[in-house]
Amino acid sequence: MARSARAQEEIRRFLAIGSVQVAELDLNDEGAVLRPGPGSPPVTPGEVFVLVRRHGRPVGTLLARVPEGADPRAVLAARARAECAGADAREAVQPTRAEYAGADADRPEEPPRAECAGADVGVPVEVPHASVVVATRERAGQLARALDSLLAQDHPRFEVVVVDNAPVTSETRELIERKYAERVRYVCEPVPGLAAAHNAGLAAVRGEVVAFTDDDVVADPRWLTELTAPFAADARLGCSTGLILPARLTTPAQVLLESHGGFAKGFTPRTYDPADPPGDEPLFPFTAGRFGSGANMAFRTEVLRRVGGFDAATGAGTAARGGDDLYGFVRVLAEGHRLRYTPYALVWHHHRETWQDLETQAYGYGAGLTAYLTAVLVNRPALLPAFLARLPRGLAHARSLTAVRETEGAAGGGTPGDHDARTHPWPRRLSRLQRRGMVYGPVGYLKARRALRASVRGAG
Repeated sequence: MARSARAQEEIRRFLAIGSVQVAELDLNDEGAVLRPGPGSPPVTPGEVFVLVRRHGRPVGTLLARVPEGADPRAVLAARARAECAGADAREAVQPTRAEYAGADADRPEEPPRAECAGADVGVPVEVPHASVVVATRERAGQLARALDSLLAQDHPRFEVVVVDNAPVTSETRELIERKYAERVRYVCEPVPGLAAAHNAGLAAVRGEVVAFTDDDVVADPRWLTELTAPFAADARLGCSTGLILPARLTTPAQVLLESHGGFAKGFTPRTYDPADPPGDEPLFPFTAGRFGSGANMAFRTEVLRRVGGFDAATGAGTAARGGDDLYGFVRVLAEGHRLRYTPYALVWHHHRETWQDLETQAYGYGAGLTAYLTAVLVNRPALLPAFLARLPRGLAHARSLTAVRETEGAAGGGTPGDHDARTHPWPRRLSRLQRRGMVYGPVGYLKARRALRASVRGAG
């Protein structure tokens, strides 16, 4: 097939991807409660991506079709109960990247049998005083939606700090003053870049634990409690991350991204301990993308400050394009602190909507990956021997990340979630862009460092 014809076929496949409804189903002793996802209309016949909860706690997802004329709650509840009780619980109620057959599909994880059985995992009664930092730039409408969900948290003691990053207008400041003045603190950071904004937030917070999320999420009411509770239970914990699910799956770009893993890291809680490296992670701790994402992360404040915060030459808004969150994870682990992933700390993320967004993300993810590795080695040269020892496997891992992933076992279902099957091929152009980004990442990081030094000199 000629290259132009192949590209046309990829475009045709992309445009043919249909939308999917998003909903929540809570299974309890009295029955099942079905709710639409954040900002979604009530469930109707058709394909539905469902977050399954047990007594309020997330335990998995499923993809199901509600037939015409059927009761959505009855259909989805029957499907969820059957899959939770079935012998194939690993595939049925564990939407890891393996479920979507993404790049990390070979990662072994234990199925969450305790959660499916409705076990009470429990959260410590005392949770640490927390601060939430939200960095934003010229997106007041999205920010308001995120802040409304953050201010509805059930955490007993927390503050919210909004960092307005290199603002062009006064729209964000005016929103905070008009609607949230008594409940949200406003900080302006003139240096562009997500890491610089996060560092400004880190300097301003008062909490024992500092949590970070984005302005394009809706936080579950228990998000902050679940994300910060592990710090009360483990004095060596330096970082925690949580579950990220799609708020909407209405465009081809949103469905394609989620069908290849999205941002989800599974439904099995896991602790990463540098004193006891995981046997199934030969690249540990340099495969930081396994640990979580910047839209849902928290750090013990004194630990993050001690390691110097985030490298301001990484992250969106800089020439490095990304990697600030991954840098933070590795720096904290490198200091001997544990990292805890908990699926009970949930945020709903509004994925980008267009093909152009996917192209930008693919290039940015590739660039951010190698930029953060460069940043780690520049700022912590003692890690170089460990990095070089893992380099051969790292190159193989990089190839797998950018591989063109065709469909598997799906007869044109057209939606994400078919367990252990890819329902949409990953376009070659996106793979190429991610590889190009990886090549560019170190250069981008060095450019960002020079720009940062120049801005500091100019401010002086």
